[in-house]
Amino acid sequence: MEEQLEIENKVLNSGLITFDLENLYHSGERIPFDIKPLLYREMIVKEKDFREYIKTHDWSQYQGKNIAFICTSDALVPTWAYMLLAKAIQPYANRYVFGDLQLLESILFYDAISKINMEEFKDKRVIVKGCSDKNVPVSAYVEITNKLLPLVKSIMYGEACSNVPIFKRTN
Repeated sequence: MEEQLEIENKVLNSGLITFDLENLYHSGERIPFDIKPLLYREMIVKEKDFREYIKTHDWSQYQGKNIAFICTSDALVPTWAYMLLAKAIQPYANRYVFGDLQLLESILFYDAISKINMEEFKDKRVIVKGCSDKNVPVSAYVEITNKLLPLVKSIMYGEACSNVPIFKRTN
């Protein structure tokens, strides 16, 4: 009678928790909102005209979207102009920021990471998945490392079969 060999799944039995930042990706569209066309001669904010635009613009088109307020002109735009934009878009947009799309992406991930109950990772071995189909900014990897460091036994980057050690708590 032949003895059957049992195959052991070492990854499954290792106690590793895989953290996939891609799962935190917000699916809402990302839109740069350039105020350059709203400026007089692409240089000056005329308060009366700007307020009229704010009042008459169809803000509902930004429902559930993520907005990055920018100005591609070399104009000095007063802070209150961006505050008026924020007030107008707030009921509709998922998230809005002053800055480019890269900053917007970082903030979306920062927001998502801040909502995670990090206590579930206490004294665990965590591998932060490295490859993803979505654009996960480096800032998200830095932020999740920041949140995990005080809690976990170890942090690795990559895949269970091929990873880079980042941190290991010494007793």
